[in-house]
Amino acid sequence: MSESVDISVIIPVYFNEGSIKSTYHVLKEKILFYFPQLTFEIIFIDDGSRDNSYTEMCEIKKNDDNVTIIQFTRNFGQVSAFYAGYQFSKGKGVINLAADLQEPPELIISIINSFINKEAMIIAGKRIDRAESYYRKKTSQFFYFFMKKLSFSNMPNGGFDIVMLDQKVKEFILASKESNPFWQGQILWSGYSVKFIPYNRQKREIGKSRWTFSKKIKYLLDGILNYSYAPLRFFSIIGIISFVLGVIYSIIIVISYFIGDSPFKGWAPIMIIILLFSGLQLMVTGLIGEYLWRVFEQTKNRPKYIIKEKI
Repeated sequence: MSESVDISVIIPVYFNEGSIKSTYHVLKEKILFYFPQLTFEIIFIDDGSRDNSYTEMCEIKKNDDNVTIIQFTRNFGQVSAFYAGYQFSKGKGVINLAADLQEPPELIISIINSFINKEAMIIAGKRIDRAESYYRKKTSQFFYFFMKKLSFSNMPNGGFDIVMLDQKVKEFILASKESNPFWQGQILWSGYSVKFIPYNRQKREIGKSRWTFSKKIKYLLDGILNYSYAPLRFFSIIGIISFVLGVIYSIIIVISYFIGDSPFKGWAPIMIIILLFSGLQLMVTGLIGEYLWRVFEQTKNRPKYIIKEKI
């Protein structure tokens, strides 16, 4: 394989046994086939799979010298797999694909065409619908609604997973030292020109998604807390309002006491106030703890991934 190629295709793999070979053949026969003028490399990143995914990748590698395999020591997450792919890619442009290829081939062709024509430095597929369960659709809508409102006004309503980056954008992403990066946010935050291509995400035919609810929540917090001070401002405003209301209420109590008309007839009002403000204090403490934890993680300067083997 030459030292430089036109496009690097990055494919993170995590428990994708049974779909890797079919994804590879679709990529070669229905997508890359349309661009004979370009040179490609395919980089598989095994993100700690404990099935036969690695074996399937090695079988593909035997028949294709343009394939590179990177195996992590354990599961570091999809974003870390993207970073590893960027790190070892040689292409002038990089594009990431899902190992189950839920993005239709025509979308990928459109993205590559837009990149070739230099329509933008970032070309992304914008989901307008997805052939998935009601639960997954609603949690996705919830996730990106908060992203759009709190951190990134230019975030598509359905988000994006597949994106092609110019070399300058890739270098910017690699230069980032964030310990808990919000990958999509980093791309949008860079300020480079973006083009979104709408598409309907296909149903996953083989296996099941490992993108659990707990992972979604952590990724949501990374996106909000790493790129927005809105939560801190919100609770600061709540604190100020609570203080002002408390002062006003205290004055009312004192006046009522002297005129002999105390508003307290029992313990219920006191308990309500104690419970309300105790809960508020715990929420604020937890929020500050989330920010401090991220600062602590940043100071450790741990690598985003550890490579076990590279072929």
